[in-house]
Amino acid sequence: MTKREIVKTISDKTGFTQLQIKAIVELAFEGIVETLQTEGRVELRNFGVFQVKTRKPRMARNPKTGRQVNVPEKLVISFKAGKEMEQRIQGIDRTAILEVESLDDESDSQIDDSDPEESISTH
Repeated sequence: MTKREIVKTISDKTGFTQLQIKAIVELAFEGIVETLQTEGRVELRNFGVFQVKTRKPRMARNPKTGRQVNVPEKLVISFKAGKEMEQRIQGIDRTAILEVESLDDESDSQIDDSDPEESISTH
């Protein structure tokens, strides 16, 4: 689901215009990002927790060349789903997930990896 689809869905359910909802959604997303920058953690009850964590430096391997590459330490954002979300996800229809995964696999096969330096495996 895209931001545009979120805006349309909320607009349809509330009767507010898409422009009004877009402004609200963008403010909410911006608030989350700003809080992550300043505090490093955003907790949304029954939804989940976004948290900034440090990923340690490591050695990785470029799958095309086999050459080892040093990957420096960096900050990453993690998300841990809340209990209510976990329970709702466990009850969903798995066929829908399989359809989405097959679409993702098709789009992954269409990616152009012409620059081998940017294709680095971290596993």
